Amino acid sequence: MTSESATAEPVAPTPEPDSWRIGSLEWLAVVLVLLLLVRNRLAGWLSGPGLQTWTTVFVSVMVQAVPFLVFGVVLSAVIAVFVPRSFWARALPNHPALAVPAAGMAGVILPGCECGSVPIAGSLIRRGVTPAAALAFLLAAPAINPIVLTATVIAFPGQPEMAVARGLASLVVAVTMGWLWLRLGRSEWIRLPHRPDLDDTSKARAFWAACRHDVMHAGGFLVLGAAAAATINVVVPAAWLQKLADDPIISILVLATLAVLLSICSEADAFVAASLTQFSLTSRLVFLVVGPMVDLKLISMQTGVFGRRFMVRFAPTTFVAAVVVGTAFGTVLL
Repeated sequence: MTSESATAEPVAPTPEPDSWRIGSLEWLAVVLVLLLLVRNRLAGWLSGPGLQTWTTVFVSVMVQAVPFLVFGVVLSAVIAVFVPRSFWARALPNHPALAVPAAGMAGVILPGCECGSVPIAGSLIRRGVTPAAALAFLLAAPAINPIVLTATVIAFPGQPEMAVARGLASLVVAVTMGWLWLRLGRSEWIRLPHRPDLDDTSKARAFWAACRHDVMHAGGFLVLGAAAAATINVVVPAAWLQKLADDPIISILVLATLAVLLSICSEADAFVAASLTQFSLTSRLVFLVVGPMVDLKLISMQTGVFGRRFMVRFAPTTFVAAVVVGTAFGTVLL
């Protein structure tokens, strides 16, 4: 055998023709046919008052919320990058039961959206902070920080009690969940996280990485939330919404579930809640308490950072606590 024949590569077999599959061209054809069939009705929708209402609600929510979102994202990145993680171990009380409310109150002076609070809480645990205190901060910071409370005051003009009720109810839920973790939680339920984008690079690069991450996630969910709020106001018949809103129990459960599904950033959710005028202030308060603590993006992030065993216990319990506490504060204060 010659060296040339020994080094020759085998000839690839001729591929058999693939079976027919639906591709992008076929899907485009289907969409075009559907548009052709509903062209008359679609023209009515686009030229009718429904589209104008949808656009008005969507733009108003976005215009009011974007400044708070941007400021919150930048401030969250500053905290995540430039505040030493060891600061927390020195600042919090040594006794875990006292560290929980202290960490919860820290959200007032060290704000951040829920997208940033999850990795920050993981970093606190890695730096020696008791998990109960880190989890209290995780739940409280996105809801009681001054950016969110100021946005709530602006979204509900003439009703400052809405911001007060939101701050108190959220803090109570956060501290309660922290103390509950102290009593029932287990360390093996938490898989300690690692964020190389913040830990293993320069501060400048880490800052911009945190900003990009939060803007892409929080901004995207804000757009979806604003679109969903506008769609609800246009598509869902007013009689249906009014029927749901008239039942105090159902309205609370509906908006609590909606908060989980919409996954709106806490800097912007007050403006979406304010647009749902069919519902009572108590049900909208529950929406504002549940959203920053339990939603689809947070469930996903908590699973990735802390592990599935943590999420399946923590998220449902937090949801129940947020609904109960939010309803109680709404009944008393609103």
